[in-house]
Amino acid sequence: MPIYQIKDRKPVISEGAWIAPSAEIIGDVRIGKNCYIGWGAILRGDYGTIIIGDETAIEEGVIVHARPLSKTEFGTRVTVGHGAMIHNATIKDYATIGMRATISDFSEVGEWSLVAEQALVTRKQIIPPGKIYAGVPSRELGDLKEQNKTEWTWAKQLYVDLAKQYQTDCFIIG
Repeated sequence: MPIYQIKDRKPVISEGAWIAPSAEIIGDVRIGKNCYIGWGAILRGDYGTIIIGDETAIEEGVIVHARPLSKTEFGTRVTVGHGAMIHNATIKDYATIGMRATISDFSEVGEWSLVAEQALVTRKQIIPPGKIYAGVPSRELGDLKEQNKTEWTWAKQLYVDLAKQYQTDCFIIG
């Protein structure tokens, strides 16, 4: 996997994190324990900082960047779906970002919130904790239910387990 240092901006990867060989980690990117960074993900902390909390899954094809002297930050056990784009935003603990969603500058997604597939969270938009947002631009659809939390807790654990499994059982065969 390509891991790049730019001047004094060097990635820090914690114990148990798994990074796909085709992912690119650039500059000031801090990856927490037991994270999963999927195939083709690009985390670019060349002039901003990216902080990824423990047990967070950044799935395949996700792009993450931060503005100069600013940051993009993910809490604990966040799931970011395939092909999403996160730019200079804050994603709180246990939030889920759907596939191909876009989270724009200075926005915030609250704890246990869901941003649906292909939704657009606009610049400086705040998603309160425990809410479901969808659409372009995104708008509130309702509250997260306990059943959702139960299902997502199970799904989030799958990626923690996958990070461990890939470390021992994933091999190039061709």
